Amino acid sequence: MPNIKSAKKRVKVIEKKTLRNNMIKSAYKTSIKKFEQAIEAGNMEEAKTLFSEATKKIDQACTKGVIVKNTAARKKSSLSKKLNSAIA
Repeated sequence: MPNIKSAKKRVKVIEKKTLRNNMIKSAYKTSIKKFEQAIEAGNMEEAKTLFSEATKKIDQACTKGVIVKNTAARKKSSLSKKLNSAIA
């Protein structure tokens, strides 16, 4: 445990940021799971809307710094491949 006042504050700030990051990460993972479930169920109209929602959540996570830009691009690319192969 830190003894210096500024170090104690940093611990509090880091805990808040960690909770925020986990919340954002959980939200985008959940949206990806919903999209994949819609694909497996064969519901293409719902999958299209969930695809746009999932890409939005991925972009938000990228903007907030939770995931890196290339990771976000890779995830969006794999989701679009799944959608296009399911439609075809």
